[in-house]
Amino acid sequence: MLYNKLSNKWKVLFLLFLANFLNFFDRTIPAIIMEPLRLEYQLSDLKVGLIAAAFTLIYAIAGLPLGRLADVGSRKNIMSCGLMIWSGFTALNSLAWNYWSFLLIRLGVGVGEASYAPAASSLISDLFPPKNLAKAMGIFMLGLPLGVTTAFFTVGTIVNTFESWRAPFIIAAIPGVLLAILIFLIKEPTRIANNTSNSNESVKYIIKKLLKIKTLRWLILSGITLNFASYAGTAFLVPLLQRYYSLNLVNAGLLTGCIIGITGIIGLIGGGWISDKAQQLHKRGRLIFGTLGMLISALGSFAALYFGKSSVSVFAIYFGTGWLAIYSYHVAVYPAIQEVVPPRSRATAVGLYFASMYILGGAFGPLLLGALSDYLANQAMINSGGIIMKESFKAIGLYNALYLIPIMLFLTAIFLFKASSYFYDESRNFEGN
Repeated sequence: MLYNKLSNKWKVLFLLFLANFLNFFDRTIPAIIMEPLRLEYQLSDLKVGLIAAAFTLIYAIAGLPLGRLADVGSRKNIMSCGLMIWSGFTALNSLAWNYWSFLLIRLGVGVGEASYAPAASSLISDLFPPKNLAKAMGIFMLGLPLGVTTAFFTVGTIVNTFESWRAPFIIAAIPGVLLAILIFLIKEPTRIANNTSNSNESVKYIIKKLLKIKTLRWLILSGITLNFASYAGTAFLVPLLQRYYSLNLVNAGLLTGCIIGITGIIGLIGGGWISDKAQQLHKRGRLIFGTLGMLISALGSFAALYFGKSSVSVFAIYFGTGWLAIYSYHVAVYPAIQEVVPPRSRATAVGLYFASMYILGGAFGPLLLGALSDYLANQAMINSGGIIMKESFKAIGLYNALYLIPIMLFLTAIFLFKASSYFYDESRNFEGN
């Protein structure tokens, strides 16, 4: 039977990876088609940022109750239904008739996608022992760079082929339905028993208990600053390459795919192995590895902006190096969360972590960077003595606004280092679970 065939943990992990791939493919499409959308609807960068911010906000709000539901209900059913929902709304984005309809439909995608990561993370932690958890999480998180890379490599071509920014949304929705059925058929692993949490405890009560864990508090802060940087970068990198370096949509997408996506494939595969080894060598090894990665990422992104003003190649090399290092965060922090909280609260912990970092980081990153871009573009116009806003001023404003990214990445390194100082003592509470 197909049900039995899907019981092997590596096959289940592969399906979860595929769904994560679709997750990040779908959410990357707006970042790629944003310039034609901006020009069609005559949008400011603030409104461009609001699309990403609103999606992220609803994703975060829905993540908490859905995370708790994953702790007490069927995780495979939650993931399967969520995949159906976000695929359906992704297809509906092709029917948007103005800016606000596009934004509201994206909210539906956000609700569907919010169901996935908490349930998937919890399920993986029951499938794999702690010594292999970072490796398994690294494979799962490969869906992020591969989904993003595939989107950046293909969406521009799809837009050109069909002569419409709407076409990619329809194409992206089709595989989701089949994958939702396959996930529904997996054999869910037995939950690890733990007497510190039960289905009668409210989400509010569980959150209060989780926030007493010092490691988790610092990891949440790190997630806020990390997501601020990464979501702002993802939302505006293609527009930057088009405006500032005058690349066309296809080439801007391809280069962004290399900078953000290809680096992630390398970073997650190698990073998962290094993270597990680092933890075996030192009681705080995993989070120290993540801290070093964030420092390199901050330096790389700063160097890209400082040295790359006149050369897209220099910008891409430095920014790509910074983005390669950024993936050390995922293979360090995701396993750490699973190891430092009670097993029966893991999905809720991920939901809390995601809600915090998406509301305060992922949502505000594109929004504030977009607002700063508009302000700096206006300053560039004033400084030149102009009275009409030109695309050249918008290019300068966006470029200078991106200096927010290395600042946030440096703060992420500080917060991760603080989390590492508490990790060993607090993780021992759940050793063997």
